Amino acid sequence: MVSLPDDNVGHKPKYFEIDEDDPEALKRKIMKLSKELKRLRAEVEHWKNEVNKIANPPLLEATFLDFLPDGRAVVKSSAGPTLVVEVSSRVPRELLKPGVSVAINQRGNMILEVLKGLEDPYIKAMEVVERPKTRYSDVGGLKDQLREVREVVELPLKHPELFKELGVEPLKGVLLYGPPGCGKTLIARAVAGEVGATFIRVVGSELINKFIGEGARIVRDVFNLARKKAPSIVFIDEIDAIAAKRIEMGTSGEREVQRTLMQLLAELDGFDPLSGVAVIAATNRLDILDPAILRPGRFDRIVYIPPPDKKGRLEILQIHTRKMKLAPDVNLEKIAEMTEGATGADIKAIVTEAGYNAIRAGRRMVTMEDFEKAIEKVLSKRIGATYRVSQKKEFQFHTI
Repeated sequence: MVSLPDDNVGHKPKYFEIDEDDPEALKRKIMKLSKELKRLRAEVEHWKNEVNKIANPPLLEATFLDFLPDGRAVVKSSAGPTLVVEVSSRVPRELLKPGVSVAINQRGNMILEVLKGLEDPYIKAMEVVERPKTRYSDVGGLKDQLREVREVVELPLKHPELFKELGVEPLKGVLLYGPPGCGKTLIARAVAGEVGATFIRVVGSELINKFIGEGARIVRDVFNLARKKAPSIVFIDEIDAIAAKRIEMGTSGEREVQRTLMQLLAELDGFDPLSGVAVIAATNRLDILDPAILRPGRFDRIVYIPPPDKKGRLEILQIHTRKMKLAPDVNLEKIAEMTEGATGADIKAIVTEAGYNAIRAGRRMVTMEDFEKAIEKVLSKRIGATYRVSQKKEFQFHTI
């Protein structure tokens, strides 16, 4: 007779007797204990690995720049300095290309792995719309301006073979300028929607970073993302935040803005307009932009987006009221006359406010009186006589 411990882990073993004359029972018990031993060994190995992970120092993220003749690598550490490091034998050298993110050990003397698909959180936070639903029919009063933008953006994205066949290089970018609320962003979204392109909206102020070199890296990452998601349209709103005229002397912050601008200029010079990426920028202040951003080969077409005239205001009203239940007394032409000086954004606000007026009155239909009250409320806040005068003085330029 033999005595073997029971397999209840963590409890006091219970001994029982196995008849030596019953080898099958003994085999079953040995097999069971072998499985339990294998499981326990795997669990011990797991916890050893966890302890090693805790004990190992963290890795630093860096950007690979180039190889030296002796086989070592030059990297730009996220902490700031440029380092010369060794490359681990586990890292395939064909994966190391300029601009690739890599992980180096804390002492900064070896590349241990390549970080694939790493995207900056600033880039993830930006507005990226795979296929915008905005269409040309959603743009009112800007027929000529829309045609100019379409020629530069839509043709190379939809029919690149035309340019290749003719041997003509298409224009690279479009700069839209004019008063706020007149449809600059709307035009960019409409073109992206009609072409079926990814719409990447970047605000100029988001490209400014307090750390040296970070703004330039974000610009580079934006264009890399655009190439990955091609066909795509990069829309840089408020570009004057980074593209204002440069001065010789300035603070360290101003110099960082200039570095970001230089990276943007380099991206505009370097990308191929037939690669499936188009660039549209917008500003309210064309007069303060650096001449380098305006020269041909970067933003080849500069388009003025004016406040809508009477016909344009009527088209915008028709767009925003097409799903609205209007009373018979509503006269959109008269409303267009009453809203002289209003922008497209103002007209949209008027239509929305008129709908709220009807809801407050308990009606299921919007009347002319609702629109009159909405015009008085919206325009009294946004368009006084002073605003009209400033509009005429500041935005009377239509050509460069």
